[in-house]
Amino acid sequence: MPKTLILTAFALIALAWGPAASAQRVQPASALGANPPPVAAPLQPRTSAPAPYTPSGAAAALPYGAPAGQTPAAAAAAASTAGVAADSSTDKNYILGPADVIEVSVLGRTEYVSRSRISEDGTIQLQYLGTVTAANRTAAQLSEDVAKALEKGGFFTSPIVRVDVVSYASRYVTVLGNFGSPGLVPVDRAYRLSEIVARVGGVKEAGSDYVILTPKNGTERRLTVATLATGGVADDPYVSAGDKIYAPPAELFYVTGQIKGPGAFAVIKDMTFRMALSRAGGVTDSGSEKKLSVTRKGVKLAHVDLDSKVEAGDVINVGERLF
Repeated sequence: MPKTLILTAFALIALAWGPAASAQRVQPASALGANPPPVAAPLQPRTSAPAPYTPSGAAAALPYGAPAGQTPAAAAAAASTAGVAADSSTDKNYILGPADVIEVSVLGRTEYVSRSRISEDGTIQLQYLGTVTAANRTAAQLSEDVAKALEKGGFFTSPIVRVDVVSYASRYVTVLGNFGSPGLVPVDRAYRLSEIVARVGGVKEAGSDYVILTPKNGTERRLTVATLATGGVADDPYVSAGDKIYAPPAELFYVTGQIKGPGAFAVIKDMTFRMALSRAGGVTDSGSEKKLSVTRKGVKLAHVDLDSKVEAGDVINVGERLF
């Protein structure tokens, strides 16, 4: 068969087959059901920027750094206070001073974090602001000062400034004497005397049963350890920066003679001679309480009542009984 006839035959077959195949591929709507699937509309290019998202019913946009879920009214109230945030672990009355280390940051602004040691002149160096006075202010007051300065300078709008005290060095009490670990104790909040005594390990056995509190501006007070432990708040005063706390060595009395455990012993408040003999182990079988003599300040007492009070420095001697 000539080549021309073959090509002509293929062309006729294609013309006949094309409409039939199209009819099989495109089914009528009745075959697809009553609700044919929708045809997606072609994408149109965006002609403008999308509108910012605003929660339904919101009266105003929240300031930068406001907590999630905060209402605009609450955010406005926070902004009206210049966005101050102080460290909750720090007592609000703690006064910053030289050598304290503080960290100043703006909430939501990771580029604005500064840690500084307050210099001897009471100032610190802050980004954008330069020299800022920090001493003689609380953390909250400094937060407010920095927030106002940043806003006034046009650096931030309603910034939320946080001041954390990293290291306390300017405010402390001096603890000396017969304590477990005497030294300088920072007062980062209001402490009672009993808390300071506990922090330094309490009074050692060689110490007296009382401590002496000498305020920076005030009158010296003596308070027994028992009173601090069991008394009310009136018997457990607050300490202030600059106060001194001293635990003197125990005041001693001495027992000699016919006693089971002779030696030196600490005087306890309201201790009697009868109690003192018991503290020394009691009289031996060859001794007698009636042969008791006491020397006080180098002078022998003429009469000793077993229920009389012992004084520091007393020397008690127990003589032998007569058979």
